[in-house]
Amino acid sequence: MNTPPSPSGSGHRDTSPVRLGALVPLTRPGWVEAGRHLLAGLELAAGEVNDAGGIDGRPLELLVRDTAADPERAAAAVDELAGLGVAAVVGEYHSVVARAAAARADALGVPFLCSSAVLDALTEERTDWVARLAPAQSRGWRIYADFLLAAGRDRIAVVTQPSVYWATGTRILREHVAPRGGTVLELDANALTPEALCDALVAHDASALLLLVGSPEPAVPFVRAVRDDRRLAELLIGAPAGQPEFAGWAASLGEDCAGIPFLRYLPERLGPLGDRVAKELRERLGEAPSFVAFEGWDTVTVLAAAVRSHGTDRAAVAESWSRIAVEGTRGPIRFSRAPGLGVWQWTWAPIQVVDRDPSEHDRFRVLHAG
Repeated sequence: MNTPPSPSGSGHRDTSPVRLGALVPLTRPGWVEAGRHLLAGLELAAGEVNDAGGIDGRPLELLVRDTAADPERAAAAVDELAGLGVAAVVGEYHSVVARAAAARADALGVPFLCSSAVLDALTEERTDWVARLAPAQSRGWRIYADFLLAAGRDRIAVVTQPSVYWATGTRILREHVAPRGGTVLELDANALTPEALCDALVAHDASALLLLVGSPEPAVPFVRAVRDDRRLAELLIGAPAGQPEFAGWAASLGEDCAGIPFLRYLPERLGPLGDRVAKELRERLGEAPSFVAFEGWDTVTVLAAAVRSHGTDRAAVAESWSRIAVEGTRGPIRFSRAPGLGVWQWTWAPIQVVDRDPSEHDRFRVLHAG
């Protein structure tokens, strides 16, 4: 249901809420910590829109649905939210879940602005209904591969679980490093104990191990085993998907949490807007906000601008992607058609490779920027 504009001269002012559906992983097996940060950003931005008078006097209402990292649950939520008259759907962190939501939104004709998922093939076919803020996986993981090669880490082992996201990441890495003399060895996380993983890394003389697995299990026991194995003292452990970004990583691993590079979608320095939002997110979360929280804030800010300029008609919102120009927490946001992607894409969010400082675990070191 879309709310039509009031007839000119009718004297009636529409004060009904402008509804946005929000998809967030809030329970396991979803990445709950990421979901909490994403929701904090979404809610902070919605509150700021309402504090400033809403959208033409209409309050912005978030209808939050927990995906629990379940693609079918996300698709069902899009159905439900469409029936509740949302102008658009936003959010989601997990790539496979976001892909299911995008497919359903496309089928129903509901605009979907994806906050955090990076899988290149977010939709099977080109669509005007879906846009994305997070950079495509192929871009970020190639930057990560460049970092590894520049550091002399060209014998790369990946320990991975079955997932289109992990499989795609492995393929991106292999295709990028092979022409430069690098190799990628794939190891099955479900078939290896932590001790057997260490033996395999020694046997293959790996110079880097990338954790393409869930956290805390099995990532935490794998890290502990590698750190405790003197044969692997020079091995670099990496986690490109960003597990070490969150406080739970440090709490689970203690001293072993540091020195594990990951991808983060932040500039080296935030501007005044980013600094202000960071402060408010920190107060809301009780800890330093991750890049995922900034993605949430930017998402609602973009949709509020689209609805303010083009109304709540879903087709009008979808048609606005190419005309949006919004100042986000991490820089100016505009959408375009990037080669090889079927959705409207912010090209691009800033990308860093960072790790936790071994001497100060709450501090992040920027190792490489793309």
